[in-house]
Amino acid sequence: MYATTRLKVIFVSFLLALLVVPAAFAQDNSSSSVSLTIYNQGTALVQDRRSFDLQSGSNTLDFTDVAATIDSTSVNFRSLTDPEGTQVLEQNYIYDLVGSGALLERYLDETINVTTDDGDQFTGQLLSGRGGEVILRHEDGQVFVIQLSKIRDLRFPALPDGLITRPTLRWLLNSAQTGSQQVELTYLAGGMNWSADYNVLLATDNAALDMTGWVTLTNTSGATFNDAQVKLVAGDVNRLPVPTDRGFYEDEFMLAAPAVGESNVAQRDFFEYQLYEINRPVTVADNETKQVEFVTAAGIPATTFYVYDGSGPFYGYYGPNTDPGYGITGITDVQNWLEFSTGDDGGLGADLPAGRIRVYQEDTDGSALLIGENQIDHTPKGEDIQIYLGNAFDLVGERKQTTFNILSRTVLEESYEIRIRNRKDSDTVQVRVPEHLFRWSNWAILNASADYTQLDSATIEFRVDVPPGGETVITYTVRYSWPG
Repeated sequence: MYATTRLKVIFVSFLLALLVVPAAFAQDNSSSSVSLTIYNQGTALVQDRRSFDLQSGSNTLDFTDVAATIDSTSVNFRSLTDPEGTQVLEQNYIYDLVGSGALLERYLDETINVTTDDGDQFTGQLLSGRGGEVILRHEDGQVFVIQLSKIRDLRFPALPDGLITRPTLRWLLNSAQTGSQQVELTYLAGGMNWSADYNVLLATDNAALDMTGWVTLTNTSGATFNDAQVKLVAGDVNRLPVPTDRGFYEDEFMLAAPAVGESNVAQRDFFEYQLYEINRPVTVADNETKQVEFVTAAGIPATTFYVYDGSGPFYGYYGPNTDPGYGITGITDVQNWLEFSTGDDGGLGADLPAGRIRVYQEDTDGSALLIGENQIDHTPKGEDIQIYLGNAFDLVGERKQTTFNILSRTVLEESYEIRIRNRKDSDTVQVRVPEHLFRWSNWAILNASADYTQLDSATIEFRVDVPPGGETVITYTVRYSWPG
């Protein structure tokens, strides 16, 4: 009597350990050393060295436990022991793995046994195993169609030739000598990625910060790499399109204080990229997320500032814009930003690869609370980083158009009034107010109630102080003109 569990368990009446393979395949070919160079674009370069016993003459060699996401066109094989006397005649990537789908394909026209969820048993010739159903023909000619979702057990009499349990590279090669040889396999594989994650603890006076950076490795390649030498390449390496990764599974990690002592990761320039090498062997298991600390610094000078950008985004000039309502956004949020430098003078003195940055600040009881999270791009040492943290709760902006006049076919003027309100109890704040002059490239500010700086060809910026419980008002008029 079969159990009534709903689990679909596939029984096969054979032992996988008894696979009949040539003697040359049965030897231990575990890695003697493996190196991973992982790019932050979902690709890794694998270099795997193993030892094999070869006979003089023709040999068939199986290289198992390679990544299931291998790019078979990128494989390079060479003998380190006898490179001149070992010649590769043929290379095959075998990925027809044991599984219910593969078995059903291989057992067409053969007799199998099927047990459904309700305990009914069927025996017959397999006509089809596609389309989510199994079609059997009984010896009396009767045909049964059984949904795969309703099947509890499938029983097959033997393992068909050609099915294997692990992705395998197989070579036909010619060896000039008999004996043990060390060989090296190099290939590209998908399903491996890395990113940088940064934890920042901002001082309560917003004047300094402590940073800890982590390398986050993810491996969904279908293979485990034991005690690997791991290198990470940061930069935009051009690659042809590759299949999408199977996924990114992420574990949360605790905010860590900056550590003292030698870094776990060495950094150096490599071509036009940055290369990070972990200073110890690392086991990168399949379906694993692993983190390694790579940068720490304390007391980095920092500033926070506020931005009210009520004029909306600017996408460039495509022609004079005379729509009076364009640019009226209704935005009232005042943004909160953090700025610091990656230079030596700032105390960090490090290149920061692209990644996610979380900013915390201690509450009165000493507990660190999240105050903002964002992404940074690849940032070399010596550059400033600005991070948008969120919107200030007790600052409000208001922007409205007060005049709009088309003076002629090629000239118009308009005026704006911008109000910034500070609902804080005691702090005077400075707010940056960028204004995008979006109607045409030829413009002139006729009058303004506050000083401003021209940031670029289409943007000016006011910086005004707003007292606690008070309001600051900015007004200005701009004239646009264009050829007739």
